[in-house]
Amino acid sequence: MVALGGNQPSPEGNSAATLIAALCTISQEIGTIVSISRFFRTPAFPPGAGPDFVNAVALIATGPDPAAVLSGLHSIEARFGRERTVRWGARTLDLDLVAFGDAVLPDAATEAHWRTLPAARQRVETPDRLILPHPRLHERAFVLIPFAEIAPGWRHPVTGLSVAEMVEALSEADKAAICPL
Repeated sequence: MVALGGNQPSPEGNSAATLIAALCTISQEIGTIVSISRFFRTPAFPPGAGPDFVNAVALIATGPDPAAVLSGLHSIEARFGRERTVRWGARTLDLDLVAFGDAVLPDAATEAHWRTLPAARQRVETPDRLILPHPRLHERAFVLIPFAEIAPGWRHPVTGLSVAEMVEALSEADKAAICPL
């Protein structure tokens, strides 16, 4: 499952045009797109970090190596002008591998460490390897709302919560801020 987002223009145009072009590139280089959510306008995260984002989630059928998929996604981001200068800053394109079936990487203890990392430390600490499922997945309405459109029954392989249950746990304000385009 790949979460897509952007809030800065790229050589392809505005954020929606960038996501469409990125999806075409993903289908050519990463794997078959099985399903795509609608596009949503979402507030920048963290609040005040820039203009609103356009976000979506896509289910991709791909090879067995999540690290290779992530590497391919990072390569696509770079071609669309993504520069990693500020954590959670404005960007032309963000492609996050948020889940890979029921894979837990690198192991359950490491995934739990990053999932439960206090908010103050999240801003300054980043993992040095791929963590799956994405450790902030359960907190992010801008991922969960589109995810719920295409796979509401997917269950987090560690917590056991479905996407629909994770959406239900979000605050009403967080959910209301996510608007379909």
